[in-house]
Parts: sequence; C-alpha cells; structure tokens
Amino acid sequence: MTEHVPNPGGTLANVSRRSLLQGMGAGVFVLAAGLPVATPAQDKKFGADGMPNGWRDDPAIFISLAEDGTVTVTCHRSEMGQGVRTSLAMVVADELEADWARMRVAQAWADEDRFGNQDTDGSRSLRHWFMPMRRAGAAARMMLEQAAAAQWGVAVAEVRAGNHVVVHAASGRSLSYGALAKAASALPVPDRSSVRLKPASAFRYIGKDSIGLVDNRDITTGKAVYGIDARVDGMLFAVVARPPVYGGKVASHDASETLKVPGVVKVVAIDPPTIPSEFEPVGGIAVIARNSWAAIKGREALKVTWEDGPNAVYSSDSYRARLSEAASKPAKIVRNDGDVDRAMAAAAKRVTAEYYIPHLAQSPMEPPAALVRIVNGEAEAWACSQAPQVTRERLAKRLSLPVEKVKVNVTLLGGGFGRKSKPDFVVEAGICSQAMDGAPVRLMWTREDDLHHGYYHTVSVERLEAGLDSSGKVTAWLHRSAAPTIGSIFAPDPKHELPFELGMGLVNLPFDIPNIRAENPEAPAHVRIGWYRAVSNIPHAFAVQSFVAELAHAAGRDPKDYLLELIGPARLIDPTKVGDSWNHGEDPQRYPIDTGRLRRVVEAAAQGIGWGRSLPKGSGLGIAGHYSFVSYIAAAVEVAVGERGRLSIPRVDIAIDCGPMVNPDRVRSQMEGAVIMGAGIATSAEISFRNGRAEQDNFDTYELTRIDSAPRDIRVHLLPAGDYDRPLGGVGEPGLPPVAPAIANAVFAATGKRIRQLPIRDQLST
Repeated sequence: MTEHVPNPGGTLANVSRRSLLQGMGAGVFVLAAGLPVATPAQDKKFGADGMPNGWRDDPAIFISLAEDGTVTVTCHRSEMGQGVRTSLAMVVADELEADWARMRVAQAWADEDRFGNQDTDGSRSLRHWFMPMRRAGAAARMMLEQAAAAQWGVAVAEVRAGNHVVVHAASGRSLSYGALAKAASALPVPDRSSVRLKPASAFRYIGKDSIGLVDNRDITTGKAVYGIDARVDGMLFAVVARPPVYGGKVASHDASETLKVPGVVKVVAIDPPTIPSEFEPVGGIAVIARNSWAAIKGREALKVTWEDGPNAVYSSDSYRARLSEAASKPAKIVRNDGDVDRAMAAAAKRVTAEYYIPHLAQSPMEPPAALVRIVNGEAEAWACSQAPQVTRERLAKRLSLPVEKVKVNVTLLGGGFGRKSKPDFVVEAGICSQAMDGAPVRLMWTREDDLHHGYYHTVSVERLEAGLDSSGKVTAWLHRSAAPTIGSIFAPDPKHELPFELGMGLVNLPFDIPNIRAENPEAPAHVRIGWYRAVSNIPHAFAVQSFVAELAHAAGRDPKDYLLELIGPARLIDPTKVGDSWNHGEDPQRYPIDTGRLRRVVEAAAQGIGWGRSLPKGSGLGIAGHYSFVSYIAAAVEVAVGERGRLSIPRVDIAIDCGPMVNPDRVRSQMEGAVIMGAGIATSAEISFRNGRAEQDNFDTYELTRIDSAPRDIRVHLLPAGDYDRPLGGVGEPGLPPVAPAIANAVFAATGKRIRQLPIRDQLST
C-alpha cells in the first residue's frame, strides 16, 4: 500500500518500511550493531533537542548500506512540503561521501525508543538534527575507511572515502561502498569524540542549490501517497457527524434513513471526552460505508439532536469586547523592567493602540485522513501525521491495546501547519475499525469538517501603550496580550498563556527601552486552541510591529529608521533575563537573541525593496522585523490601493538570517510560502463564531490567498550563513510573523488609514 520503488533513472527515490526490511533480508547490511541503550530511569526521557538521554550517534538508526551500494537514509520527521526528507539525506550523504544517485529515503514509523522525538513542529528538525546526522554519516564513512584499510593491510590514515568508493592513493587500489558493506557492519561505531567531520569547504551537497526534492517525481506523476491516498484490500470508508459546538454531545439520533443509503454498512456512536479533550475526538456519530460517497450521503441523512453545552454562548463579537475589556486593565505581570508607571507619567507624549487578530484555521490542502485496521490484537495505522508517537499512544489508549501492539506508518502530508500534530482523526479511524471487528477503515474529513471542528489559532486582543520623550524616543512600553491559551486543551480551565506562548514576541521583546512591562490578562477558551504555523508570534508581531510604525508617525520619523533605533545597537540578550523561561526549548547560552542579526535583516529587506523611493499615489511601503524560532526575519512590502479600496501587493522583499543553511532552495521556498500565507492572514482569513458555531464552511467563506491577490513579485534575501559550527535557526515558521504587519504598515503609507484589526478585507472600501 505504501510501496515506493527506486526510480529506474538512478535519482534519489523513496522506499517503504516494508521494502527496506525485505531488502535487508536480501543482503542489506546495517552499518553498525545496537541502539542507544537507556537505563530504566532514563527510559523515554529526552533532552531539549529531542534526542534520548545517553544517545550515541549510531548510524545503524538512520543508515543502511546494501551490497549493491545503495544507501538508505531513514527520515524520522514528517514531510509536508518543507523538504525534510531531502535535507536530512543531504546531510548524511555529504558526510558519508556518498554518490547522490545511490541514495534512497525511507520514512520512519513511530518508534520513540529508536528515533527519539519525532514531532515535526517548532521549526526544529534540521536545527536539532543537523549535527547528529552529520556525525552519523561521518561515523559510517570512517567505518568504511577502516574496513578498506584492514582488507589492504594499510594504515587507515592512508585511505580516503570519496564519491561512494574508498581509495588507497599510494597503490591506486579502490573498493566500492557495496563491497565494503559486510565488513564495515561488523566494526564498532567510532566514539563521538573521534568522529572526523568534513570542513564546510569540502561540502558537496550541504548549502548547495543543485539538489531537487526526493519526492518531486512521485508528486508530479501522482504516485505520491498521502494520508487520503492510503488503501488496503477490503477497506471501508467513514465520515463523522460531530457536535457543532465544542463541548456539545448527541442528545438523540435516528439513523434509519442513513441505513437505507446504498453502501452504508454501520452507524457508530463515538463517545465525547470530558473537557479538556486534548487530542481526543469531540464525539458524534460515525457513518461507515463501502465508498466515500455513500458515507457522506449517509451522514446527510442522519437525524441528530445536539445538546450544545456551555459554549453555545460563544460569539466572536461579544468575546472580542470581553478581551478588549480585559486588556484595558492591569493584569498578570510577565515581564517588568524599570519603572513603567513613572516613565509614562513623565512622558512628553503617550500613544495607545489596540489590535485584534481573529481565529485562524490551518486549512491544509489535504484535510485530515487516516486508515486503521486491527488484526489479531494489533492495530496498524497509516496517517498524515506530524506527531506519530503521540498518535501511537493515543490510539493505543483508546483501543485498550499495549503501545507495542500499535504501528503508525507516516504518509506524506498535503500540508500540516500544526493541525496534523493532533491525532483525533486517527483515533476516530481506530474506533471505526474496532466497531467493524478490525476491518480496515479509512476515515476522512471534508473541508467543512476541517473548518468546523479544528484546533484553531487563538483569537487575540493586544493593547500597547508607549511614552515618548520630547525628541520622540520611547522611554516606556506597556504591552497587554489577551488570548486563550493552547494549554486549554490539556487542563480544565487555564486562563493565561503558557511560557512558550509568552516567549513568542511578548516577554522577549528585543528593544532597547529602559522601562518595559508585559502583562497577560485572563482569557478563557471556548473552542479547541491549537498550534498554527508560527503560533503566538503572529498576534504579538502584528501588534508590536504595527505599533512601531504608529510611534514613528507620532514622532515624525521614518518607520524603518525608528524600528532600527528601537532595536538599538548590536548586542546579545540572554532570553531568560527578559522573562523568556521557555525559549523554544533551547539552551539560552547557545541561542542568545542577537540584535545585530535582527538589524541586518531589517536593513537587507529595506535595501531590497528600495526603501524611500518615490511611489505613485495610492501606493506605499511598509516594513516589519521579528525574531522567532532562533531565526531573524524582516519583510518589506509594497502595496497599491485602487478604486473602491481594492488592495494589491506588487512586491515583497523578505530577508532571513537563519544561520547555516542545509538546503537554500527550501529556505527560499519556505519564505515564499510564508509571504503568500501571511498575505492571506492579513487580507482575508478569519474564523468567526456565532452561538458557538463556526460561521465559515469552505474556501468560499474562509478565504486563503487567491492567485489574483497573491504578491506578484517575491524576492528572498538569504543573509550569509557563516560557520557551520554555529547553531542552525528554524525556517518553516519564522517567515510568517512579519508579513501581516508589513502589509498593514504599507497600507497606512499608501492611504493614511491605520489597520488595527485583521483581516483587512473591506476596511479600505469605507
């Protein structure tokens, strides 16, 4: 079902777990024996980098070498367009000195003990695994060199691996990697301290643009297998009617008409969880059929009376007013530098603004989908999952099976953006399979399901106040952020943002201001709040960077110059010194906030777009910069506002400093995608609620960036990476936060109208 075979042309291809294991039985030798061994006290304990405690950089976990010379790299992170399968293989191939045409990629199954943390989130796959994968590749290369030296009876220092062969230059002898596979597999893995990494000057793949995505051929020819493509013999199909209000449940239902629909075989009740639901299904009625059309028509024929529960009172307009009221009063202090009250009282001018960001839906092009079957007390799932280990655990718990009796196979993801980190849809499929005595059931969500029953990006009201001296310099800064927290899906009723949310542009504000206070008012949740690409960086960056432009106007200053003045001189900031206790799970000594790097991306974006150039009437430039996921991004935007307020975006220049880059082409692609997604957030995307129900049904009402509204010219500026011994920054998420405020600031420059709520939509036509 998930089988992929190597391309006949010899280019990098995909292999499934099944074909990998079959190949091992036919002569593949794994390049080391043994796995990382944890003591009982360390079992399933991982460091901030996601690797098991006591981890040894053992190439056996990720690399296998066949006697025909084929190298297979197991990718333990999910592929959703960011290119992680390609990039991890590039790292291994470079240090292994492998021929790219002989490389293959296998997707890892869920196995916490073997692979460590497999969650594909937080823009950390390459950030955390660049060095371990380098060391694994280098260790395998050294083992091949050692095997060749032993066969020739020469010192290992006299041989050198390169382009899939080991050469003894003095005698002119050479051995292929395949010929050395068996002997190398019997050798011990070199100790980490003895592993010899290549100098960056010798890289053949890392940092180069010549490598295409390993999945390109399958994707473009329709062979790629996504969650919605999973198929096995005898498979049934299912959809679920879910409570329209979060926390609601079925009061009564009549399935008599549903069971008359040709193809429908069973109707199954799914019990609702106790709130909070974490990653559990919300409950409802599942319709199982022999084809998807019958399942959908059967659901339409269901007669269900819903008990809406306490969240039926939730409406976006009234909740916004509640957040605004909370943000107008003193609240829980989460950062407090200097004496803000005293500085405000002494200010020559005070400026206040309030910003609103609505709920957003991740809305990946591929809605959630999963296939589960249960045979002889063992469950096997195929799913487009960003979190296969969590999926495995939740599925085992709901099916009352030991975790070791559950397998989760990871397909390609047709987008994720955080939605597919929550395995509720896989659990639903498991419930349906169990109800059918283990028969395979593929459960699908429609677009309407996705928009009505998701884990939404939080709604937010951000209130900022600043005191300026007589020269226009900011002497005091107060920021109140009121937003329901992601923690609400894990605990009964938390009302404050979690440390990791606060550390996304609120408490770690990198401005050179003597008096700063950040406060976090209470904000109860009435829907499921979940991860969305860039998470709380979106509302915090929109508010902060929009407010900077407002302050520049109040001071009679150029917005770009004023932003640079607020950032201040180049310096290193310990995140923990500004209240960022989470810091994205990173070591603050290894990842200080570098204001010099933030300054440089602002300057690069401004230079790229030609900041300060004259523009026709109705056009304007805006700029914003932001630090997130240990990367530095700035966006400079040109907008044009025409008749009846029609907004177009002729050009965007986005600059990134993410440290060393493995795959520059993917970095550019991620920035381009962030600009397009950010344009949708700024101009059209919104999930609103009335009487507890989401008001948007499909892409006609939840508007993403359309072709005619997309920025016409996106230019990505990659700042020099520097030494590859430096830590990598994230790439998948940090491009998003500065886009919306840069667009809003450009609108003000073009029209004089200040945008303080998203989306812009029809604000320019009035």
